[in-house]
Amino acid sequence: MLRDEERTYLLETIREIPDFPKPGIRFKDITTLLNNAKAFTLLMDHLQERYEPMDLDFVAGIESRGFIFAAALATRLGIGFVPVRKKGKLPYTTVGEKYALEYGVDEVEIHIDAFHQKPGARVLLVDDLIATGGTAQAAARLIKRVGANLVEALFIIELPSLGGRERLEREAPVYSVLECV
Repeated sequence: MLRDEERTYLLETIREIPDFPKPGIRFKDITTLLNNAKAFTLLMDHLQERYEPMDLDFVAGIESRGFIFAAALATRLGIGFVPVRKKGKLPYTTVGEKYALEYGVDEVEIHIDAFHQKPGARVLLVDDLIATGGTAQAAARLIKRVGANLVEALFIIELPSLGGRERLEREAPVYSVLECV
């Protein structure tokens, strides 16, 4: 369990970039957390402690920053990592799920056999940030469509004012380490 001062410390390691990628957005840059060995270790220790008792079979990470945390956590837990990627990026047969963007539609995909080694696999979904929740909701649906059990969705950062948690909780429980305004 993270103490309040540890959460504050982690928040302080995340750089905010105003007006990126467009005016009005305050981008949460996690590269400053990643290149801080003390902060990254603290975060990963916390995640390992939280998820070891859950008897997970796989950690699925959403492209691209979710890959970093998901792969590191999967290694610590001694289980497999599964990528959830943008359309056309995976080399084998995939299933896809579309989701709405501010101006259009995008799609994420997963290999059709991502969890074939373990029918009904227990899966944790990971991304760096949840805002409106569209990408995560699509990824959650994909995990279920290929026959796995989505245990929880994990985010390092949550932007609560954008309502993503409420949308995603229709698919699975949600845990976020940090909240930002």
